[in-house]
Amino acid sequence: MRALLEESFRAAVAAADPRRILAAHLPQPPRGRTFVAAAGKAAASMAVAVEENWRTPLEGVAITRYGHGLPTRHIRVIEAGHPVPDEAGHAAAHELLEQVKRLGEDDLLLALVSGGGSSLLSLPAPGISMGELKSLTGRLLKSGADIREMNTVRKHLSAIAGGRLAAACRAPVVALIISDVVGDDPTHIASGPCAADPTTIDDAKAVLRKYGIDYRGPFSESPKSVKAANKVIATAMRSLEAAAEVFQRSKIRPVILGDTITGEAREVGREMAQLARRTDGPAALISGGECTVTIEGEAGRGGRCAEFLLSLGIEKPDTWAIAADTDGIDGSEDNAGAVWSPEFARRADAKAFLARHDSYGFFKDVGGLLVTGPTRTNVNDYRAILIAG
Repeated sequence: MRALLEESFRAAVAAADPRRILAAHLPQPPRGRTFVAAAGKAAASMAVAVEENWRTPLEGVAITRYGHGLPTRHIRVIEAGHPVPDEAGHAAAHELLEQVKRLGEDDLLLALVSGGGSSLLSLPAPGISMGELKSLTGRLLKSGADIREMNTVRKHLSAIAGGRLAAACRAPVVALIISDVVGDDPTHIASGPCAADPTTIDDAKAVLRKYGIDYRGPFSESPKSVKAANKVIATAMRSLEAAAEVFQRSKIRPVILGDTITGEAREVGREMAQLARRTDGPAALISGGECTVTIEGEAGRGGRCAEFLLSLGIEKPDTWAIAADTDGIDGSEDNAGAVWSPEFARRADAKAFLARHDSYGFFKDVGGLLVTGPTRTNVNDYRAILIAG
């Protein structure tokens, strides 16, 4: 059962592999220069995919998370901080923006956008320091705010997000996007560097008030209109469909619950356990989306996927299940997520691990961690629960 669950996860990741899917979406080369501006956890693999399929000279900068780089020939790959931004990302984003400003009308800006780009394109708006940006990001990460709320704030602190990258460019702009957010709206993915932003400074202030975060400015209003073609080329739903095919081949009925499941990870785990009890098997309940974990005070180690799974296992211990982030990193640890086995129910201390947000510690002890290393793509979280016949 564990092998089957891990196979389904690999299929979900493969469906969003840039080197398999990106070539079909490339635009025609321009008369002038082609500059590639890539940002996100998939930036390096997207850059490689372009280099493998582009027919004319090109150059560019790709900013990705530490440990997510790949060798390239023409596009310079820079690794930087995620989920909290750092000075490497700041310097790389500044260089990228300055290069984009130099493009002319006969050139092309090919933007390669994926989840994680919000922190990697860490170029604060005028009057905002990197220290303030880091502090706010850290507080938002612990607050329980979802990704749309976080990005609403970050777009109004940035000199490059919220459509500003496209607005700074005189050349035509084509953005190819791998979606890691519910709804697949380009304005929310990596804080939409090439998409007009419908949110306002007042919206950003409302998010901060909601979560009790004290920050009084300055803010920067984002462009409400930009000229760019934004195309989403990989989504969580397509990855769920690829995973469903794995279960079908094993004569297990796949039930796709959707790619928009959000909420507090442990609460969603309990709700999924109740749904599993009401489902006739053999079946696999498959879902995507992004849960949150609210941290108050000290906590152990773990991410939202492992926390969801530990909560699920406590509520329905007789099941097999997997929960993992398709980027290969669950939170800030070295695991993509974990697999729950019925044998783990013998542990009497599972609730104590959950209470202190130490899902990583629990699954490490029982041998349930799923460690894949960086996948260099990102279509959000993947979850599958097996229901016996």
